[in-house]
Amino acid sequence: MDDGFEKGQSDNLPKIDGLMVAYYLTKNSDFVAAEMRGVKMQRSVRDNYGDDAIGYVQVKRVGNICTVKCGITPERRVRATPYHCSLECDEKDNEILNVMCKDCAASSGGCKHAVAFLMWLHRRSEEPSTTAIKCYWRKSKLSGIGTTFNMIKAKDFSSTTHNEVEQDKGNFFDSDT
Repeated sequence: MDDGFEKGQSDNLPKIDGLMVAYYLTKNSDFVAAEMRGVKMQRSVRDNYGDDAIGYVQVKRVGNICTVKCGITPERRVRATPYHCSLECDEKDNEILNVMCKDCAASSGGCKHAVAFLMWLHRRSEEPSTTAIKCYWRKSKLSGIGTTFNMIKAKDFSSTTHNEVEQDKGNFFDSDT
């Protein structure tokens, strides 16, 4: 964890609403319309990508400025080092100041990881508040692919047992016709 930051939880993330997202994407020249229509960009805003790929969220507040950082697991190389994204927003003026990804090749032109992180924060802001606090300082789900088990046994493919299959003792060639 970086100096001055605390673990990201459901009760300490900034509130990012739809108007803030729309205003930021329209005023920022990194997110031009041609790039926003791309398939990769459309896939990055979907719920199941951001929710599974984002981990180790940390938050820092200095005055009205809130900085949120995270690690995003790459889709194609889940064992690789995660991309590091950050978002700065002014909580008093309800304005997103900057969203950037520091590690990918497309980061200078507004990459899909930055958009995925922005939309993830927006979804967390829309969640109903609960009595339990959810901690986001954890390894991403996407980075754990392939670690749960190494093989599937043949007996795990079927829910029926060998005895249940043998209960029908009738002969195939016997018929009542």
